[in-house]
Amino acid sequence: MRRDHGPIEVLDDAMATVLRAKTPAEKIAMIAAAHRTVRLLAAASVRYQHPDWTEEQIQAAAVKRVAHGAG
Repeated sequence: MRRDHGPIEVLDDAMATVLRAKTPAEKIAMIAAAHRTVRLLAAASVRYQHPDWTEEQIQAAAVKRVAHGAG
């Protein structure tokens, strides 16, 4: 039973074909790149909200947001 009632994202056939053709290493690289992007966006958000924080504080908060959510 599905717990959330949001939309289900469905890949079109062309994208599914492209992803199936990727090697495991390529898939891992894609996931790593997406994770880096999420960390950069989280850090940018924290930096905007707390311009007086040090880079160390910003990175710690960004890691926390990515790992545990913003709430």
